[in-house]
Amino acid sequence: MHNVKMIIEEQIESYLHMLREQERANQTIKKYAHDLSALAMWLNGRELNKENLITWKQYLITRYAAASVNTMLAAINGFLSFMGYPELKVKPVKIQRQIFCSTEKELTKAEYFRLVTAAKKKGNERLALVIQTICGTGIRVSELQFITAESVRTGRAEVFCKGKRRSIFLPKDLRKSLTSYLRAKKRTAGPVFLTKTGKPLDRSNIWRDMKALCKSAGVAPTKVFPHNLRHLFARTYYSLEKDLLRLSDILGHSNISTTRIYTMESGYVHAKQLNKMGLIAIATT
Repeated sequence: MHNVKMIIEEQIESYLHMLREQERANQTIKKYAHDLSALAMWLNGRELNKENLITWKQYLITRYAAASVNTMLAAINGFLSFMGYPELKVKPVKIQRQIFCSTEKELTKAEYFRLVTAAKKKGNERLALVIQTICGTGIRVSELQFITAESVRTGRAEVFCKGKRRSIFLPKDLRKSLTSYLRAKKRTAGPVFLTKTGKPLDRSNIWRDMKALCKSAGVAPTKVFPHNLRHLFARTYYSLEKDLLRLSDILGHSNISTTRIYTMESGYVHAKQLNKMGLIAIATT
């Protein structure tokens, strides 16, 4: 009689402990914990076998986008390898490579500036500067903590994320604005962006405050989230420099394929480019 494989809380905790020892990002560990707990709840005491995992995968496909399903499967497959069950791993959903981004999610430069203006009009100078810092440097939200008073003075921040260290340069005008902000706050050291209790801002703080700007800025909520500012930085940089490899280094990507996703333009832009090529004969009546 074969041993029945199950998924229990102690196993999940052991796996998460291993991820922490590997210095995986906190957000990644939280995501994996959520996905594994969801699987355990769905199994509800049933055996952890290939048939049930394939059924779980089909269940996810009916409820989430393919990319989201694959991130969940990555958590599960990592756990299965850790437990010594590699034969149970399930294949990711095949996704045809996108060549355009959705116009519903593409934040334009004009919309970005409207968000900054809306934040200032609401008297939220901190939010206006957070938005400009992310968009002006291309950093991740989790990397805001490395924008310190010291880095504002030197013009360069040393960022450590996902096991890698890289230098981020701060634009001259951004440094001026951050210097004025720090002077007003009477701070000369430590992270620039803090909550009222003195803790570094986190993703939820910024996400909530940005969403509150949508109506007054006249920008669709689907476009307003912190990571979209990083995408706008990438598209703007690439349109000027056309240097994908250097952009990948600036963004801190391990895979240049990820960077290529960040530089995708909308189908509307592509259509305009096709029309400019002049390769179609003018129709006659």
